[in-house]
Amino acid sequence: GFTLLSRFVGFFRDVLAASVLGAGMAADAFFVALRLPNLFRRLFAEGAFTISFVPLFSAALKEGQEEARSFAEEALAVLMMALLPFTLFMMLIMPWFMHIITPGYASDPVKFDLAVSLSQTTFPYLMLISLTALLGSMLNAVGRFGPYAASPVAFNVVQIIALLGWNENEVQAAHAQAWAITISGAVQLLWLAYSAYHAGWAIKWRLPRMTERVRKLLRLIGPGALGGGVMQVNIFIDMILASLLPAGAVSYLSYADRLYQLPVGVIGIAIGTALLPALSRTVRSGNPHDALNEQNRAIEFGLYLGLPAAIGLAIIPVPILAVMYERGAFDAAASENTAMAVAAYALAIPAYMISKVLTVAFYAREDTKSPFLISLRTVLVNSVAAFSFIMLFKHFGYVTSAHAGIALATALTAWLNVVFLAHRLKSHGHFAADARLYSKVGRIVLSSAVMGVVLWVLADVLQPYFRNNPIYIEVAALGLCIGVSAAVYLAMAHLTGAQRLNDVLSLLRRRKGQGDAPPPDVSEG
Repeated sequence: GFTLLSRFVGFFRDVLAASVLGAGMAADAFFVALRLPNLFRRLFAEGAFTISFVPLFSAALKEGQEEARSFAEEALAVLMMALLPFTLFMMLIMPWFMHIITPGYASDPVKFDLAVSLSQTTFPYLMLISLTALLGSMLNAVGRFGPYAASPVAFNVVQIIALLGWNENEVQAAHAQAWAITISGAVQLLWLAYSAYHAGWAIKWRLPRMTERVRKLLRLIGPGALGGGVMQVNIFIDMILASLLPAGAVSYLSYADRLYQLPVGVIGIAIGTALLPALSRTVRSGNPHDALNEQNRAIEFGLYLGLPAAIGLAIIPVPILAVMYERGAFDAAASENTAMAVAAYALAIPAYMISKVLTVAFYAREDTKSPFLISLRTVLVNSVAAFSFIMLFKHFGYVTSAHAGIALATALTAWLNVVFLAHRLKSHGHFAADARLYSKVGRIVLSSAVMGVVLWVLADVLQPYFRNNPIYIEVAALGLCIGVSAAVYLAMAHLTGAQRLNDVLSLLRRRKGQGDAPPPDVSEG
């Protein structure tokens, strides 16, 4: 629920940003500055660190709360020792580093300098959010999921305040948003520190020491950085290639990324967050059958929500963008260009749902090496595929649409990653799709296909109402389109047995008297 709230507040932020920034020079520069600390955050803080820390912290919990608290303090000290000099170093070399990550910006000195300045402003966010991730991971491991899931709301709220207060021109708005990012990091850190204190898990600063537990944590973090961040590495490569395309390409991909990340974040990240500590406990209990069952049910539930979302975004990206973004500096051409990327990215949504579960299956067994080796292959494929699609688009004269080729390559890579992960897990006896999963997937596909036909017909009928009308008419038309399609999908899923509505509701209900204990395992649905 908090993840959903965060995504919707973030979507409102994006609507404001699109109206103020549009898809021009300032927007391109800002999205680079936004993506840079977020890349390292998702790779190391919320990626490698979290997936490495949670299983070890769960193991320490078995020895008592004080032992677990001691390990968390050791991890905090080492994290600070690494992050502070890294942050200062990156801010210092930013002018040189920008030539690597946005080679196409070098031909426009104004755009290049703005990207450097904004990136130096936003980079301290990495250190702040990494400390936040430590506290949030600790609370997740003890079954308190709410505070960490709610913290991104602060990120979006602070940015909304900046957009509303400083928007005289695109450059001023970009600078205001950059400062808002770093300020929001401090707000989130304070919130998690308060939440940990309130939950009885306050931790203190201590001098860094290379204990055996810390060494084990660092051994897991190294390969886990790439293994848990394939999607982020691919997005980073996309940004480098997009900087070589006509102005606006980086913005189109960024807006599209935000749109398709809504279902990925709400469903995939939420499932992974709840699954990791639960699966870690199941694996440690020595019951492989229960572990396989939990994995299969998580895939089943992820596809139940992810597949219709993918089909919806692929069928009506233009109406969604026209209604939500098309105002101010964001015009119809920006909607059409962004829609091509949205439709391509949408193909990756089911793959991300599955891969999230499969990577958690590795991390719950303290295996970060396998996803790392797999990620090396998928990153290489993504780079080659993206470059090839760009050349193909240019060859046929579609230069302004070449950014869609980058998104298409990302979707292809996401599915390839699923194949590699599943094969490796299966070879170790840690993954086997059961008969129920095969049956449910077939029914989910059928239900989604029926929904897609209804959505396509409705969008065609309501097409005149998505543009050039009062906003309440446009929103109502889009809401009717999505609402009817969702109702059709839920009804079809219930009738076919893809998921009974009462089973879905049971996953969302907390048992009476359960308090802050971990939520029911996904296998119960």
